[in-house]
Amino acid sequence: MSEGLGARRQKPPAVVAELGRPETPEETSARKAENSRKYRANKTINNLWLSLIVCVAVVIVIVLLVPRDNTSHLQTVDYRSVASSAQAAFPVPVASPDLPATYSANAAEIRTSGSGSTAIPYWYIGFTTPSGAYLGLEQAVSTASTGNIDDWVAQQVHNTAAIDVTTIDGIQWTVYDNRQTANDVGNASYALTTQSGASTYVLLGTASTEEFDQVASAITTNIQAQPATAEVSQ
Repeated sequence: MSEGLGARRQKPPAVVAELGRPETPEETSARKAENSRKYRANKTINNLWLSLIVCVAVVIVIVLLVPRDNTSHLQTVDYRSVASSAQAAFPVPVASPDLPATYSANAAEIRTSGSGSTAIPYWYIGFTTPSGAYLGLEQAVSTASTGNIDDWVAQQVHNTAAIDVTTIDGIQWTVYDNRQTANDVGNASYALTTQSGASTYVLLGTASTEEFDQVASAITTNIQAQPATAEVSQ
C-alpha cells in the first residue's frame, strides 16, 4: 500500500479566470497587497466623510443654540442736545427735527467742506430710520465768502442728475433717485435738496421715500425760519 488510508489528496490550485491559470505566489502576494491598499483607501475616505458630517453637525448646533444680538452696535447720539450746543457756533437756526422714537441718530456735528476762506460749514445728523436704513440730514450755510454752494450740493449727491421736484408741507424739494443705477453713488441712493435764505439742505441715504418725506416734513419750520443772509466766522 503506497500511502495510509488517512492520507488525503492535496487540492490543486484554483484557476484564476482573468489569467486562465492558477496564480503564482508572487501574483497572489501582489493581489492581496492591492486589496489591502484599496481597503485602507476606502477607510480613509469614509473617515473623511464622517469627520465632515460631524463638523457640519457641530456648526449647525452652534448656530442654533448660541444667542445672537441683532441690535445695532452704533452708539446713539442725542442729536437734539448736540444741536442746542452747535447753535452757538452756527449763524442760522440749526435743523433739529422732532421725529418718532423709531428714528435714532449715530452722529450729529458741524462739518466743513473744503478749506481756507471758501470752506463751506454744514450741520450734519446721521439717522437710522424705522426700516433700519440710513438717512443723512445736511444743512450748509452760504455767505459772500464761502465756496460755490451748487458745487457742494453736486458733491453730496455724487454728481448725479435731478429727476423731478416734489412739494412737502409747502416746501419744494429737488429729487435725485439713483436706486436703479449701476454706478457707485455712495450713500446718495436717494436724495432731496432745497434752499431757503442762507441755508441749503440735503437729505440723502438709502431710506424709503416715505421716511424721506417724514424727515423733510419735520424740518419745515426750520426751513421757513432761515434768514436771507448769514455771516460765518472764519
